Amino acid sequence: MAWRETETSSSSTNDEPDQNSSRVIKIVFLALFIDLLGFALILPLFPSILDYYSQTEDGFYLSLQRGVDWFAGMVGMPPERKYNSVLFGGLIGSIFSILQFFSSPLTGAVSDCLGRRPVILVTVMGLITSYALWAASRTFGVFLLSRIVGGISKGNVSLSTAVIADLRSPKARSKGMAMIGVAFSLGFTLGPMMGAYLAMETEKGEVFYLRSALLALMFAVADFIFIFVLLPETLPKEKRVSSVTSGFQAAVDLLSPLALFQFSAVTRGKESLSEENLQNLKILGLVYFLYLFLFSGLEYTLSFLTHQRFQFSSMQQGKMFFFIGITMAVIQGGYARRIKPGNEIRAVKRAIMLLIPAFLLIGWAANVTVLSIGLLLYSFAAAIVIPCLSAVVSGYGSAGQKGRVMGILRSLGALARALGPILSATVYWLAGAEVCFTVCGALFLIPFVLLGSMERQPKEE
Repeated sequence: MAWRETETSSSSTNDEPDQNSSRVIKIVFLALFIDLLGFALILPLFPSILDYYSQTEDGFYLSLQRGVDWFAGMVGMPPERKYNSVLFGGLIGSIFSILQFFSSPLTGAVSDCLGRRPVILVTVMGLITSYALWAASRTFGVFLLSRIVGGISKGNVSLSTAVIADLRSPKARSKGMAMIGVAFSLGFTLGPMMGAYLAMETEKGEVFYLRSALLALMFAVADFIFIFVLLPETLPKEKRVSSVTSGFQAAVDLLSPLALFQFSAVTRGKESLSEENLQNLKILGLVYFLYLFLFSGLEYTLSFLTHQRFQFSSMQQGKMFFFIGITMAVIQGGYARRIKPGNEIRAVKRAIMLLIPAFLLIGWAANVTVLSIGLLLYSFAAAIVIPCLSAVVSGYGSAGQKGRVMGILRSLGALARALGPILSATVYWLAGAEVCFTVCGALFLIPFVLLGSMERQPKEE
């Protein structure tokens, strides 16, 4: 009888961390989903917002437009291919990623000292301010300020991955990263459709983006309340770094691209990674950067290709991105989260190999059927790579280092998203879709080969 009681007690003790991990994963998923719904509302409205400020002859907008005209002429874009407003929109969009590039590792370092929960709440307050500015904006300067504040505050995404990285079980971390991927897919599938619908329902005399901005503000406020009430602190005090100052002493490592690729900030302090784990982490960071650099280039130019080659309307493009998002959500919710710990690298390599024919099919598609097959392969692969790479990276470092590790990873992604669209769009307009997509597809062989050099999974420090 005593033996049975002991066995029952032991089983219940083992189940408790799993139950806590499942609860944290659900809370992070819902909080991130609410956040991304609000963030994605603006995506289909960008071209119309730029047209709005151009038509109102906003002085600041027109002065920047002249700068874009000069840049387009400097790179030699033929007059018939000049899409200056698109290039201008891409440059504005990159501001967000550049700011995220700076903010992610810093918020990660601060959370390693103060804890995840308070820092996430501060970033969400920043997002509330950003959406309030957007709702109140009637000039391009105020709108741009709202994007700047939003970019600085978007460190909450890297903090969400740090929360998942705090979980003890590799299985829970892998599942958590997959669910973060599902939140992204659902947010970027439903958000743009909602934003476009609200813009169509505008009443006479009302600025067309006002309702979308107010809904984004409501989502951010709801997200703040949800996190404040339900999200527990996942980084115990005994596992935190000694002071915020020690985190900011590594500011150069956190903000220098070269130092980020070297993961230099992780080697600071008393705790350090083994040589083998540090080398693997560097390879994973480079793979993550190259993948997002190439992927974001296709993401940005895809709508131009379908508009030029197949004369897709805005609604058709919305349906296309809805198809991509739903496919990714199904794959992430059904397959990606069931990938066993230790098998992530193999899954990523298979997904990358699928992206090569996907890019070729999309770039050379002569009809919508071929395009759809390419998009299906693209969606399947895209659903696997980031969650699996994040799950592997989250296994590196001590509890006090994971915030910096995941913050650096997010910064590398933000840097890739800042550079990829601009460079891909330039190649697209100068050399055509076929050359652009073929070159990008071939370049995926580089991360594939890099992953082949590190078959071993991380050893817990």
